[in-house]
Amino acid sequence: MRASDPAGLRAYNERVIINALLRRGPMSKAEIARETGLSGQAASVIVNALLAEGLLRKLEKVRGQVGQPSTPVAPNPSGAYALGVKIGRRSVEAALIDLTGAVVAHRHAPHAAPLPETCVAAAAALGRACLDALDEEGRARVVGMGLAMPGDMHAWPREMGLPPGALDGWRGFDAGAALQEALGMAPIVCNDATAACAAEMLLGSGIASRSALYIYLGMFAGGGVVIDGRLVMGEQGNAGAIGSMPVGAPDARGRPQQLAHRAGLISLERALREAGLDAGAAMQGAPLEAEQVFRRWVRQVAPELALAAAAALSVIDFPTIVVDGALPAPWRARLAAATAREMGALNRAGLSPAVFAVGALGHTARVLGAASLPLQRRFSPDPELVARAG
Repeated sequence: MRASDPAGLRAYNERVIINALLRRGPMSKAEIARETGLSGQAASVIVNALLAEGLLRKLEKVRGQVGQPSTPVAPNPSGAYALGVKIGRRSVEAALIDLTGAVVAHRHAPHAAPLPETCVAAAAALGRACLDALDEEGRARVVGMGLAMPGDMHAWPREMGLPPGALDGWRGFDAGAALQEALGMAPIVCNDATAACAAEMLLGSGIASRSALYIYLGMFAGGGVVIDGRLVMGEQGNAGAIGSMPVGAPDARGRPQQLAHRAGLISLERALREAGLDAGAAMQGAPLEAEQVFRRWVRQVAPELALAAAAALSVIDFPTIVVDGALPAPWRARLAAATAREMGALNRAGLSPAVFAVGALGHTARVLGAASLPLQRRFSPDPELVARAG
């Protein structure tokens, strides 16, 4: 939304220009004016100010065209940085990205059990290690930090091989406040699957439509809801909680099981271990020995994902369904294709068709999404990419 006061309007137009350059690539001042609808004089003044601030940089002049040579400008990668942290049930990650979204530093540390104090301490250490990749000037250009983590971190200890109550320390624990105390920055806190969806919107290629259902398979299944180009959290902050959707055959007590248990990667890890394979190594490199296990797993999971997608389509008319997750890229593609086939076999009377796409970022989506949110908030003309409905 445009600001009404001159200073606010100027800041808005700066965001419009930076966003246009990030989307379209380098442009001359005249091209920027045409792209943004600004007058030539206004575009020139703002571009000059952004060049002086170090947020934009000049490229080599373009010659050989009619008229005077033009000088394209582009976002300066070192003009701004953002830190992202992901606290997960199997590991902690931190990533530092520049203004263009390129990764400057990335750190990862696995853990045996996601205990709150241990996770925050590891996150702070990894975050500091990423920030150490910058010199003093670069540190001054860090615009913020994002924190991505699952909701209900205290849940499902049994499924993770932990005793009951082992994760109760997460109840009432404010990870954002603890991380702020450790690193001196207040994080934008986001559900990890929501953050992954944000990364796909900003840095990936899977979401080509204005609205989409995004499904992310981490240890448990989660998702994101994109409507009219915005990632919607919902009035209670829990939109896209597709992992909680009841699907498939009932459990031993006759109750429907949740998609999180049926389709999460914890079930694939279990199957790989039962086959005598190192689950971590198989998930990272997809060795040939794991192919048979993966094929069996896909045959079980794809029908569940198709049911969940069909249920979501009955509520919101999504033209695109993106399947992503902490899987090797070929496995992500095969899972998306299998889910599309299973969807085609369902009775879809009354539902509009939807195109299935593959997430581009995989296991890095959550931490890169966390890092991208501060940049989005600072430099996008629509800083509230993640919108709370209501």
